[in-house]
Amino acid sequence: MRVLLIPLLSLISMSVFAADPGIPAVNVSTGDDGEVNYSVTLQILALMTMLTFLPAMLMMMTSFTRIIIVFSILRQALGLQQTPSNQILIGLSLFLTLFIMSPVLERVNQEAIQPYLSEDLSTLQAVQAASVPMREFMMHQTRENDLNLFMRISNTPPVESSDQIPFTVLMPAFVTSELKTAFQIGFMLFIPFLVIDLVVASVLMAMGMMMLSPIIISLPFKIMLFVLVDGWAMVVGTIAASFGTIGP
Repeated sequence: MRVLLIPLLSLISMSVFAADPGIPAVNVSTGDDGEVNYSVTLQILALMTMLTFLPAMLMMMTSFTRIIIVFSILRQALGLQQTPSNQILIGLSLFLTLFIMSPVLERVNQEAIQPYLSEDLSTLQAVQAASVPMREFMMHQTRENDLNLFMRISNTPPVESSDQIPFTVLMPAFVTSELKTAFQIGFMLFIPFLVIDLVVASVLMAMGMMMLSPIIISLPFKIMLFVLVDGWAMVVGTIAASFGTIGP
């Protein structure tokens, strides 16, 4: 074993010392035009750090918030506790979010990601270019009252155009508007199922069957009504149409 181990260790040590030096961990250079360029390792570190904010960005900057709230209210209106399950609702919300945000993501790919990969834009320029389609989408869905509220709270001076509104003001205003719109849609979904509950409860009381829970009787009727009117297609189409025209 010693005879075999000594040559093996010598070969490993020679290969290690003969290897070329790797990419430096930190390398910041300044170009001729004054632009600061960062090494690949720093860019990867920044990318991995941004991935930790991906769930927050998904919820706060896309249509995901409105969709998942509407689906949750719909499940409560039907009287179903765990059907569909949370995993199914979240998965459906993610794919519907991808469908609604596809024009915005396509613009981000064309205006920021592809120029960055072809080295036509720097990292900071690509981030700024990617923020333009997202800002336009958020501004289109944000109510003016909510935007004015957060501008007043943050003591932000009046701006001449929407491009001058900081993200720290636009993002909470967008989320507040999304919550308000989601609850409005949920209220409209709740009304027909509430009518069924009232009718069933009234019939049971008239028949003297007050010990029987109205939810047990009304649940099949609510499911039947939802299926007959093609409820899932109607709800999904309403949510998608609430964001405006999908596509270029």
